[in-house]
Amino acid sequence: MRPAVRVAAAAVAAVTCIHAFVWLALREEVTAPAVPDRFQSMSFAPYGRDTNPDKGEATTEAQIRSDIEAVAPYTRAVRTYASTGNLDLVTKIAAEKGLKTTIGAWLDEDEDRNAREITNAIDVARKNSNVMGIVVGNESILRAERTPQQLIDTIRKVKSQTNVPVTTGETWDVWLDHPELVSAVDYIAAHILPYWEGVPADQVVDRTIGIYDRLRAAYPGKRIVIAEFGWPSAGYNRDAAVPGELEQAKVIRTFAARADALGIEYNLIEAFDAPWKSFEGSVGQYWGMLDADRELKFSLSGPLTPATYTATAAIALLLGIAFSLPVFRFARLTMTQAVVMIGAANLVGAWIATVTDHWLTHYVVGGNKVTFIVSLVLLVPLVVVMLYRIEELATIAFGRSPRRLLRAGNAAQPTRTPKVSIHIPAYKEPPEMLKQTLDSVARLNWPNFECLVIINNTPDPAFWEPIEEHCRELGERFKFINLPKVAGFKAGALREAMLQTAPDAEIIGVIDADYVVDPNWLMDLVPTFEDPTVGIVQAPQDHRDANRSLLHEAMNTEYAGFFDIGMVQRNEHDAIVVHGTMCLMRRAAMVEAGDWSSETICEDTDLGLSIVERGWKSHYTNTRYGWGLLPDDFASFKKQRHRWAYGGMQIIKKHWRRMLPNGGTRLTPAQRREFSIGWVSWLGSESIGALVAVLSLLWVPFVLAFGIAVPQHILTMPILFCFGIYLLHFIALYRLRVATTPVRMLGAAFAAMAVQFTVAKAVYDSFRYKDLAFARTAKGSWLADAARAFPALPEAIIGSGLMLSAIALRMTNWHAVVEIDLFAFALAIQSLPFLAAAGIGWLEGSPLNAFPTWASLRARALALLPGRAAQAEAIPEKVRS
Repeated sequence: MRPAVRVAAAAVAAVTCIHAFVWLALREEVTAPAVPDRFQSMSFAPYGRDTNPDKGEATTEAQIRSDIEAVAPYTRAVRTYASTGNLDLVTKIAAEKGLKTTIGAWLDEDEDRNAREITNAIDVARKNSNVMGIVVGNESILRAERTPQQLIDTIRKVKSQTNVPVTTGETWDVWLDHPELVSAVDYIAAHILPYWEGVPADQVVDRTIGIYDRLRAAYPGKRIVIAEFGWPSAGYNRDAAVPGELEQAKVIRTFAARADALGIEYNLIEAFDAPWKSFEGSVGQYWGMLDADRELKFSLSGPLTPATYTATAAIALLLGIAFSLPVFRFARLTMTQAVVMIGAANLVGAWIATVTDHWLTHYVVGGNKVTFIVSLVLLVPLVVVMLYRIEELATIAFGRSPRRLLRAGNAAQPTRTPKVSIHIPAYKEPPEMLKQTLDSVARLNWPNFECLVIINNTPDPAFWEPIEEHCRELGERFKFINLPKVAGFKAGALREAMLQTAPDAEIIGVIDADYVVDPNWLMDLVPTFEDPTVGIVQAPQDHRDANRSLLHEAMNTEYAGFFDIGMVQRNEHDAIVVHGTMCLMRRAAMVEAGDWSSETICEDTDLGLSIVERGWKSHYTNTRYGWGLLPDDFASFKKQRHRWAYGGMQIIKKHWRRMLPNGGTRLTPAQRREFSIGWVSWLGSESIGALVAVLSLLWVPFVLAFGIAVPQHILTMPILFCFGIYLLHFIALYRLRVATTPVRMLGAAFAAMAVQFTVAKAVYDSFRYKDLAFARTAKGSWLADAARAFPALPEAIIGSGLMLSAIALRMTNWHAVVEIDLFAFALAIQSLPFLAAAGIGWLEGSPLNAFPTWASLRARALALLPGRAAQAEAIPEKVRS
């Protein structure tokens, strides 16, 4: 057994045991008084799971019989709220099971129906001896559907036509406020539901008994029935009132025991969960003693434990083990690295198990169902990306050092000097900038090379004539090619260069027109090609003008993260991304792969992937051998990122079948995995992150205006967790791999977030447009004036909307609902990439973007400190952050 396999097996066993212990430690068990006999009474609404009485759907006699059969073992009586829609059949059927009934006459604004309700209720009371009373109206005063006097008149009318006690159902405070109503009824039917008052579950029974005592004190000698009492088993909290399966069981059992001991008459709300009650907030569906399938939700005696907890824990453990299996593919593995990755896998397993349990034990209907499904579909790729980032973090922070990385000074002395043909495509490039590039090439200490400068689609002689003359001055190694009109943009120019390349050239080098190269570039890297299986050697991009402004420094540091972190790790699996400049490729490999293609606007990455697919090896070094120019401004930075992302989507469309196991390539499983997850990690996470943010923003008006429920915490928490992992991944890996300062790292984070929407738009454009024209990234300052408008207006609008929505939700969360606060926090987090773009757009036009401004501010600050004036004078003109 390989050492890595032993490490993986030990880590899986250890983490699984810890995971199981956590589930065991978190398992709740509570005690409550047993219910020795049946409950006194339950509210009874005999509607099946798919029946909605609010839509005028009536129940059936068969449904009533089935539901009476279900509740008979647990209650001595039932209370109905209406006497139409076949509910007038309940009393007779209940009598067959020895149950008494309190019948209701529903009152609303439909006077014709009201008349039928009253007539039916009176008729049922006359014909059935098991009727304990008639409740005329239900919270009619509370809902302002009746004035007290109107209700009193109706009650008196009913009393005159029946011999059973008559009352109405109202909340306890209404009874205290209306003694005239008390005088009109035979008994007080008080609704006491402390959940709606935000009372904690452990204080509910005392609170209810206290209110009952207040009513007794206010109306001595009057019969009082607690006509509604209950606690929801699920839903959102309301201040300190937290629904829950165990909370409901304990509250109900404790209350029933106390009420029986004190001789208090009561009716529990309600017999069954009601999936159709989505209008009563998040808890309306969950007040039943039995669920919608007519199963008792908790035992009436003995300890109370969550019904599905053990099954959920088992599923979580099994999923955790399953998701941990990929760790066995690592050939070089440390224990800490394995534990971190397996811990993350178990965390995802626990989340999926919890989501599954929620779906199976909650009534996910209507808008909640749409929100749940859409959120879940969007969260899955984000969770995959999170696992990938944790794996990368664990590997870099706790794993072994890279083995395949080409390091400066470690290259073997070449045994031969194959000819290198360096190709420099140029499209309307500033001549002086291109001359600097050519001069640096002329200084290369490789004895056998040529340099082809390919000017393409540049009719203005002011751009190409100075270059033609400069090539003549540099000598015969430099070949000038002018293509006034060539199809295929940069790829077309490079194809033409291949036709004019020296026949004996074995290696093709490609650099951008703005790159100044190190003299040792070829001497250090060309010897790698002495391995005949090597097709590509890639060096990183870097830039020589980062000191132009804070924005340029942020952009440069953001680029560095990709080249010092991502590329180094991908190189370990021979799955690097070819990025056009500072690239060396074996000519034979290029020819075999089909040469430069114009099918995508990222022709370099396309060709590199095609070469690797044919079994050629690639190598990477993070040593800098060339320095170009950064995009002139933020708009150009976004345009460049859009081009890369759009081109990436073109490459996915072209190559995705080749990523499959039977894709007809020589890619290894590790290469297929790295390329696939790399695309998902970049394009998928950015586009889905932006989509989730926009959908969340669109959802807010419905939450604020109509009270529609916000997403469940099991759907909101992953967004927050993924963002936390993103921050940890970014900060830790920059500190470990990128030579930079904390301030520059912060700038890189802002720059990275600022292009999230740009990448998302590119992904969207890739589905909308078949081809977008190649867009040259503005460099060398001559295109800077093109950015006249604010470069981040869409991001500013969306980001402001998200942040303002978060504030509005937080300020209007009158009852401190945790899910609303979490959703508001998620909105604030989702606003950050958009606000980062807006902030950079503002910074670009601000004096704070210039280093001299900061130097001046620092000098002034130091001058205010005693004895620091001399130090202030010594500050140089340019201060790097």
